[in-house]
Amino acid sequence: MKKIGMFTARGKTTENESESDNPKKIELFDGRFDTAYRVVEFYVWGADMSASGNIDVSGKLATSKNVSDVPTDFWNADDGREIAWAGSAGSLDTGFNAPMGAIIDPENLIVEDLYVFGRAPSDTAGINYMIVMEKYEISDWTGALTMAKDRAMGNSA
Repeated sequence: MKKIGMFTARGKTTENESESDNPKKIELFDGRFDTAYRVVEFYVWGADMSASGNIDVSGKLATSKNVSDVPTDFWNADDGREIAWAGSAGSLDTGFNAPMGAIIDPENLIVEDLYVFGRAPSDTAGINYMIVMEKYEISDWTGALTMAKDRAMGNSA
């Protein structure tokens, strides 16, 4: 693999947009099977600076929009299509809330598209996110294998 660049995606989503039938889609597929992206950083934080009290938000990245968004199964490391998880906690009315950090699968590789899911209290104005990715030149064979893996369900091990 040869690194050929960096790419940052950032935006805002809401929990309603992030339900499994309508997550925020980040289009990465360039029509080629010999390029891919790797997520290296992932952040989420609340969007409503006028909110009082603690506003805890969480997010995840997946290679499919068809992953679980059920609260009791929102973060599911057993599903190989989920590749990163992040959260932040704290009060937004006093400034930036503290990121709790992210867990990113070090073997993630995305040939097609990426989906952002978020969870927050229902009275928030949304969930901000920022994703930093590296772009790589890969073999067609690796691209085809990655696409098959990205569509697979269940355990990634």
